[in-house]
Amino acid sequence: MNTQKKVCLVVVLAGLLACWGCSHGASPSANPSDSVAPFLGRWDLTVKTPARNYPSWIEVSEAQGQPKALVVGYAGSVTPAATAQVENGTLEISMAQNPVDYDGGSQYTGKLVNGELVGTETGPNGTTLQWTGQRAPSLSGQTVTQWGKPIRLFNGRSLAGWKFADPSKGGVWKVEHHILVKDGSGSELITTAKFWNFKLHVEFNDGPKSNSGVFLRGRYEVQIETDSAAAPASQRQGSVYGFIAPNPEQPRRDNVWQTYDITLVGRTLTVVQNGVTIINQQEIPGITGGALNSDEGSPGPIYLQGSEAGRVEFRNVVITPGA
Repeated sequence: MNTQKKVCLVVVLAGLLACWGCSHGASPSANPSDSVAPFLGRWDLTVKTPARNYPSWIEVSEAQGQPKALVVGYAGSVTPAATAQVENGTLEISMAQNPVDYDGGSQYTGKLVNGELVGTETGPNGTTLQWTGQRAPSLSGQTVTQWGKPIRLFNGRSLAGWKFADPSKGGVWKVEHHILVKDGSGSELITTAKFWNFKLHVEFNDGPKSNSGVFLRGRYEVQIETDSAAAPASQRQGSVYGFIAPNPEQPRRDNVWQTYDITLVGRTLTVVQNGVTIINQQEIPGITGGALNSDEGSPGPIYLQGSEAGRVEFRNVVITPGA
C-alpha cells in the first residue's frame, strides 16, 4: 500500500486509568508525569460510519515529560503526531493536515468510560462519527508447541475458500494456468477461514509498477510492490507496512517469481524472502492501514490486497497453523 495518509487529529481523553506502561506497548520514561500516565500505551480504535465500521490505532508514549503519539488510519502508513500535549486532564494530538485526504482536519474527542475510550470524530465537513477504543493486547510470551497440517489456501483451479471484500470489484482477480492473478485495482481477496499463530508460504510475481500485499490475520500487511522505490524502506517490499523495514532489503525485481515464508506467533514476526531472513523475531506494534478490523486479540483471515494498481501473480499459498 503506497497511499500516504495524514490526518489532523485531536483526542480528548479524560479519566483516572493507571499507567499500563510497557506491558501494553507504550514507550514511557522511567517516571512519566502524572498528567501523561493515564494515556500511555496502544489503543485499538473502531470508528463507526453509516456504511461500515473501520479500524484505527494510536500509540501514546512520553519523553522527558512530554507526550508523543503515533496514529494509523484505515489506510496509509503509521504517522507521527506533529504535536501532542496534556492539559487539565485532556490529551490533544495534532497531525499534519493534508487536504487531499478525506479526513484532513478531523478532530477526535473522547473520554475514558469503564476502561474504554469513547468519543466522536468530526470531519472538516462537519460530519460526526462515533468511535470506541480498547487497550491493545500485548500478545507477548506466546509459543507454539506443535505445528498442524499444512493447508493449501489456493487450489490452483478456483477461488474456493476465498471471498471478495467488494464483490462488485472482484473482476480484477482470476485464475490463469493454475496461477492466481490480480490485474488492476479492485477488491481485496480474503480467506473465509481465520487463523491465529501460523507459518505462511506465499509465492508471488510482481509486474512492473505493481502493488499488493499479504495481510496477516487481516490486520498486518507484508508489502509486495515494484512501484515504491522512492518510499521509505518501511513501505517497500518485504516491510510490515510503515512499521518494520526489511533488513537486509532484497534487490527489487519484477516479472520474477519470489517467495515469502512468514511466521507469526502473537505479535512476533519472522519473514524470510527468497531464503534470506529480512525480519527476524520482531514485534508488530499495531495494525497497518488497510486492516479489516482492530480486534488484535482475535484470529483473522489471510487477505491479498487487490485495491492497488498493477499485475501481481500468486501461487502455492500454504498455511500451517500452530497449536
